[in-house]
Amino acid sequence: MSTNIQDSESLGSSVLSIALIGPEEHRRREVASALAGSQAAVTREFSSYPPDLDDVARLLEQHYDVVIVDLDSNPEYALDLVESVCTSGTATVMVYSAQADAELLVRCMRAGAREFLTLPLAPGAMDEALVRASVRRPAVSLTRKTIGRLLVFLGAKGGAGVTTLASNFAVSLAKESGKSTLLIDLDLPLGDAALGLGITAQYSTVNALQNFSRLDSTFLSTLLTKHSSGLSVLAAPGKFAQAPVSNEAVDKLLAVARQGFDYVVVDAGSRLDLAGTALFDESSTVYLVTQVGIAELRNSNRLVTEFFTGRGPKLEIVINRYNPRSLEVDEEHITKALTRPAQWKIPNDYAAVRETQNTATPLTLGNSPISRTIRQMARSACGLPLNPEKKKGFKLFG
Repeated sequence: MSTNIQDSESLGSSVLSIALIGPEEHRRREVASALAGSQAAVTREFSSYPPDLDDVARLLEQHYDVVIVDLDSNPEYALDLVESVCTSGTATVMVYSAQADAELLVRCMRAGAREFLTLPLAPGAMDEALVRASVRRPAVSLTRKTIGRLLVFLGAKGGAGVTTLASNFAVSLAKESGKSTLLIDLDLPLGDAALGLGITAQYSTVNALQNFSRLDSTFLSTLLTKHSSGLSVLAAPGKFAQAPVSNEAVDKLLAVARQGFDYVVVDAGSRLDLAGTALFDESSTVYLVTQVGIAELRNSNRLVTEFFTGRGPKLEIVINRYNPRSLEVDEEHITKALTRPAQWKIPNDYAAVRETQNTATPLTLGNSPISRTIRQMARSACGLPLNPEKKKGFKLFG
């Protein structure tokens, strides 16, 4: 049984056509009232679920832009319905429930739902969801003319400090460039970029990779956590999650991320198993993080020779924890081992790093020698002139 609430022709071609499916009248009325207050919605109400999932194709003959489904009347059947609608057409699927259940939300996301509306609806929640659905509509969606830059941090050896540098670089890049910046923690399964930034994430990189076939900019946006600096973060899972990751899934994640952000920074840890992904294609810049030690320099030499001598990503070598007064190897041999001069040397400042780890405050927000160097790296990455180095002087006291 269905009822028309508004006539699409009377509202013009910019409206969204919406199917509202809700067996329980009280909950359906609340959602319908929120839709009625929208200036861009045409709604058809269905007071029952389709009797059989085979009927979904007939339901979608109307070419709805949005299908909104009540979860609470029959959660298991509703989830099957959501998945069926998602696989049968291009409609954006939203669900609503009086239960703010995290496990149910994840199941809905895996089934393909793009929005989870909790009853009672917060003011403006429906309008915001419809705006996002309007952007996704194929007829009106806009394609970015350029894709965002991919900046990858890779360690020559475990413990090189990749996460500290990647996360602080990403914060600096967001602040210095003023453009949209995303940090993706691919150092699975034990990445801790979120911990270092002092943020708690509800969703993780694993959620994106496990659902890569449905991944788009809208879906990705629901998985991100915002840092106070303006940086968006796709964190590693807070709990141990040993999940197989395919190159196809990583490539899809990177492609979607670059469509939505001007800069995409990736903490790749020391994961050479990702060498066959877009992380190493010609459009990316790889920051190879190493230290002045025999093992680190040997690994760096092997990596540079293997991945960066022919066509491939741009390489910038970063020597971390650099202390020229206590070098185990002289500068000439360092350059020879790396096959080229290092572009960046991050000063060794154990106290500053320890403080930022204990307080979860990014290094780059301070004014230590490390933070100044990382800001220079960020400014270079976004094409800004480097800040002039302050020269040390002396004062005479009379």
